[in-house]
Amino acid sequence: MDNAGKEREAVQLMAEAEKRVKASHSFLRGLFGGNTRIEEACEMYTRAANMFKMAKNWSEAINCLNAAIDIYTDMGRFTIAAKHHITIAEIYETELVDIEKAIAHYEQSADYYKGEESNSSANKCLLKVAAYAAQLEQYQKAIEIFEQVGASAMDNPLLRYSAKDYFFKAALCHLTVDELNAKLALEKYEEMFPAFTDSRECKLLKKLLEAHEEQNSEAYTEAVKEFDSISRLDQWLTTMLLRIKKSIQGDGEGDGDLK
Repeated sequence: MDNAGKEREAVQLMAEAEKRVKASHSFLRGLFGGNTRIEEACEMYTRAANMFKMAKNWSEAINCLNAAIDIYTDMGRFTIAAKHHITIAEIYETELVDIEKAIAHYEQSADYYKGEESNSSANKCLLKVAAYAAQLEQYQKAIEIFEQVGASAMDNPLLRYSAKDYFFKAALCHLTVDELNAKLALEKYEEMFPAFTDSRECKLLKKLLEAHEEQNSEAYTEAVKEFDSISRLDQWLTTMLLRIKKSIQGDGEGDGDLK
């Protein structure tokens, strides 16, 4: 089926969904099977959204998902509503490249998951929010989330190992803004989570702080290279480390790498 065919099918599904929603609102229908019709409407909106996605008609896909979300939240089905918010966030993230809107939908999804006590799913969404907030230089927001998720991971034996990554990221956000606050934050994380002290991430942070304090661009780069040779830096970490490096005097804008 070509894109036009997919769009036609999606439009038909939307029309059917709307009919079922209207029918479920009538008094007699409400008494006899109103809920069934509403459920069917939700399924049709979701199928329509998928057809629109296949046709790359992103705005119509989002409209259908929002229509389904409205119904699911009215019914108290917040977990399904949260999943739809993630789908919308992913469209904004990868297709429409509107990061502010992606953040808003990840935040809404996290709220719904929290309300349903699905903390692990909520935290996944919040970590997306933190990563994007830091990219947009909303460092305080990113720090609060990384610290919050780090603290909850620290208390969970299964997630304990990942806590160091979140404290590492929070400290990098601090260092991007202010050296003294980064130092204080690092001391706080070591106190909260003693296992952090022996981690490669903590050792790197101490070297970066020292290089930053001495305004030593070479020592900074050397510390990053040494870390990267064992644990490959992802795009987010590379971006943050470059931003910090640029705040070292004498490191010109042109020297835009960590090698």
